[in-house]
Amino acid sequence: MNVENLFSNIPKKFPEEILETLRENKNFKLERIISSGQSTPAGKWFDQEKDEWVLLLKGKAGLRFENESEVIELTPGDHLVIPAHKKHRVEWTDRTQTTVWLALHY
Repeated sequence: MNVENLFSNIPKKFPEEILETLRENKNFKLERIISSGQSTPAGKWFDQEKDEWVLLLKGKAGLRFENESEVIELTPGDHLVIPAHKKHRVEWTDRTQTTVWLALHY
């Protein structure tokens, strides 16, 4: 049995968001996402084939859904389901600390 920690092996500085697949099979993919001030490029929207459950573990982030004016602020412990084909984007992630997410695509 190999014990791992979601907060280990996080670089001090990184220019781009880090996406790391933790587990995957034909039915799901579990990712650890590490951010440090990154956001989705202007005008780009994610439109995914599968539902996604997102959990923010550390830091802060703002998500926006297409055709909605409100940015949803996520803090540690917050989670939500993004239905397949619900266009969304990351408006911002905390620039003062590392933001760590779990994302389950199913």
